[in-house]
Amino acid sequence: MTARARSFCELASLEGRVALVTGGAGHIGRHAAACLAELGARVAIVDLDAEACNATARKIGEKWGNEAAGFDADIEDEASVRDLPRRVRDRLARLDILVNCAALVGTSGLEGWAVDFEKQSPDTWRRALETNLTGPFCLAQAAAGDLRASGHGAIVNVASIYGLVGPDWRLYEDTDMGNPAAYAASKGGLIQLTRWLATTLAPEVRVNAIAPGGVFRATSEPFLSRYVAKTPLGRMAGEEDFKGAIGFLASDLSAYVTGQCLAVDGGWTAW
Repeated sequence: MTARARSFCELASLEGRVALVTGGAGHIGRHAAACLAELGARVAIVDLDAEACNATARKIGEKWGNEAAGFDADIEDEASVRDLPRRVRDRLARLDILVNCAALVGTSGLEGWAVDFEKQSPDTWRRALETNLTGPFCLAQAAAGDLRASGHGAIVNVASIYGLVGPDWRLYEDTDMGNPAAYAASKGGLIQLTRWLATTLAPEVRVNAIAPGGVFRATSEPFLSRYVAKTPLGRMAGEEDFKGAIGFLASDLSAYVTGQCLAVDGGWTAW
């Protein structure tokens, strides 16, 4: 018997599903969580700061009418990470979608981080790998059983264009901005982990990634003009630019898509 064809809106719907978003109180994370709530999901907001988690969850719940809950956790703490699926399941009854958004980024301000290569710290390198790569690995491992049982299990990893290409150092000349090696290495590793998990967790769970381009956050000159000049769409990203890609990859709109990394970069990596 042929299954009934579902409409576009039915494929996009996340009604009845629960999504866990790490870094969910951060810039991209809170927009990702709001997008999934708008599509009908109940959402678990995970971040370091319990107050920020709860505030974000409250705002999302009030706006979209879906249950949203905050869960404070340190992604560098393996025990904390591995316990997250249980905590979410105890509160929201199930887990269908995992969005790995928490990360140390280029502007994190750590010692030995966004500085000249010769001054970059091995200790900070290790912290970046723990947060950006080991954390998603441990969380995917801990959540695998729930995601397999879902019937619609999906993982979306938030990587970076610097996991795909190397930095153009001409953009950084005469600025106080930097581009840590550990950020690029960890995001490149996350993209390969995406492919590995896609073939390992198939067919029950789909695993994909997005690679965001540079995001405008009061970005100063001359970096801003240089970056824009290299971007075919002629601007830096805003956080809302990633909502469509995350919603697509989390929902049944992408039911036949796995193991992919979608660059959401205004064309940055196209030339």
